[in-house]
Amino acid sequence: MAHSYTPGLTVTEQATVRRRRLLSLPGIVLVTAGERVRANQPVARAELPGKVYPLNLANQLGVAPDEIHEYLIKKAGDSVTKDEVLAENKPLIKWFKTEVLSPITGVVESLSTVTGQVLLREPPRVLELLGYVDGLIVEVIPQQGVVVETNCSLVQGIFGIGGETRGEIVIAVTSPDEALEPRHLTPAMKGKVVVGGSFISSEALTRAKEVGVAGLVIGGIHDKDLRALLGYDLGVAITGTEQVGFTLILTEGFGTIPMAGKTFNLLSAHVGQQASISGATQIRAGVIRPEIIIPKVGGSIAHGVATLPEREGIRIGDQVRVIRDPLFGKIGEVASLPSDLQKIPTESEVRVMEVRFPDGSRAMIPRTNIELIEGA
Repeated sequence: MAHSYTPGLTVTEQATVRRRRLLSLPGIVLVTAGERVRANQPVARAELPGKVYPLNLANQLGVAPDEIHEYLIKKAGDSVTKDEVLAENKPLIKWFKTEVLSPITGVVESLSTVTGQVLLREPPRVLELLGYVDGLIVEVIPQQGVVVETNCSLVQGIFGIGGETRGEIVIAVTSPDEALEPRHLTPAMKGKVVVGGSFISSEALTRAKEVGVAGLVIGGIHDKDLRALLGYDLGVAITGTEQVGFTLILTEGFGTIPMAGKTFNLLSAHVGQQASISGATQIRAGVIRPEIIIPKVGGSIAHGVATLPEREGIRIGDQVRVIRDPLFGKIGEVASLPSDLQKIPTESEVRVMEVRFPDGSRAMIPRTNIELIEGA
């Protein structure tokens, strides 16, 4: 029998996850299979070729291209520093002397007696790939990277911006339905992952940037405030490369939505611990969720990858979130699962479920408008 519901976000105290750490270009892997690594430890390295600067020596010296070798002080392969003399003429009167200086620090890559040009290249830029999470190297991919496995607590968000970062978890509010305000953000939160409640305003976002937090985990945000933070509209694409000064993860959605109690309580239980977070989100093919990973302190890695049990369908008592208006963002539990199709206001006949909310109210909701809270 087919089951119609939207797979939900994982919020669980215990999980074993694997993360592939791959370089963007071929390089060298710095660790071996079976080695334990830290989140901030380089696991692979590559060198990005430096920028090339062409100089027309023939023009600057006023000589023919095939004559430039006579005036060179530096040859191909030589190192140069900024403002060091590359070539000079030798006039009879010193006042007419011309010197060509290097505009950069780097190396002389090549010389051409056809064009009269010299190519200078800046030193290569080293790209280091970090482990991202504390864990065990379970696979090495030659010249590309590794797979890291970690035993952790895991919280997935619904949307995020900003790249990978890490920091100590701090709770800035007293309850999941309290909005995060500028007064909650103190200088002591610099470099930390700050957990808020139901909402964050544009003023609080500005304050977070001033303080220098590593990340913000919040229930909701207004889309206009997100646009103001980014300076542009986000399209339907992958996020994670935005440069806003911190990583932002929404656990519930857009608007003022209290953070799920399970999520807030889990994060509160890990105050003071280091967390690795990523705002990368992709909502089309190959779904990517923003995440908060809290490695278990001194936890051992199990053999194989522990995953949540494969769901055969939703069950009575399961925790769910409504993902369509007019009850968008509300969390409750499944009270009943009527087997017959029922007519909804659009006059379509669909499968529904009865959801019981914390205030005791109940509602019949189409199953496709429900998201299961996994790990509950």
